[in-house]
Amino acid sequence: MSLLIVGSIALDAVKTPVEEHSNLLGGSASYAAAAASFFSPVRLVGVVGDDFPESEFEFWKSRKIDSEGVQRANGKTFRWSGEYSWDLNTRETRSIGLNVFEHFKPALPESYRQTDFVLLANIAPSLQSHVLDQVERPRFVVADTMDLWIETARADLDALLTRIDLVILNDSEAREITKETSLIKAGRRIRKMGPRYVAIKKGEHGALLFGEDEYFSCGAYPLEDIHDPTGAGDTFAGGMAGYLAGTVKKVHFNDLRKAMIYGSVLASFCVEAFSLERLRKLSLEDIAQRYETFKLMSQFEVPI
Repeated sequence: MSLLIVGSIALDAVKTPVEEHSNLLGGSASYAAAAASFFSPVRLVGVVGDDFPESEFEFWKSRKIDSEGVQRANGKTFRWSGEYSWDLNTRETRSIGLNVFEHFKPALPESYRQTDFVLLANIAPSLQSHVLDQVERPRFVVADTMDLWIETARADLDALLTRIDLVILNDSEAREITKETSLIKAGRRIRKMGPRYVAIKKGEHGALLFGEDEYFSCGAYPLEDIHDPTGAGDTFAGGMAGYLAGTVKKVHFNDLRKAMIYGSVLASFCVEAFSLERLRKLSLEDIAQRYETFKLMSQFEVPI
């Protein structure tokens, strides 16, 4: 089945203590779509400007990413610039230029409106809800969010949580939205806000998954070679949603466990190069091999 992905598409400039690159493909939807495309066809919705490279449309086409829903508007593409410290965990935003993204209001092509699986990548919750208003009876909806929306659009976010099946957020965001220090308590409280499932990302410490009476803790794949953490969370979300769309019709908790492992594996590849460069060169064989290694290292008692 296809996966509908709606989010930001950007051109990034990223600086680390040892490297600096500009005009990189970025944005939540870009990373998520590239990751998801390994498992299912993707229908992509976003907006770009006159300066956006035509070569990226060719890349999407080569990866079964349908870009009919990507609007090309007059003006410049959304641009973001950030700088990482030596530990590559702390990041400072140097500049943001919303440009054509400032007035983006997702409009789904008619052919997208019956897509069964939906990933609402990290954009304002009011826009995420606007997308759901246009989708006809989706089977499973995943939404990513961030601290900005918790702080500035809480009412919209609360309304969105009642309409989705899985919410993905990181550990600090889970604590902020619930005012709980314990992530276990935070995950359970977020479930009571509406979503059937909650995934909490913990960066290099893995991720947690919560269901009604079920819980799963996933480690992170250990890496020696990290170049750019940008987009790792979006890649995680895209890997999860893409796996679900490509392999299951009715989602159960064990499917989500597998999806979380695949999301973690894709994210581990993402950080090995700047932008999407590692994902561009990745193969299904690479993913399968790391997935199996991940299972062996984690020593899961229940087959996944």
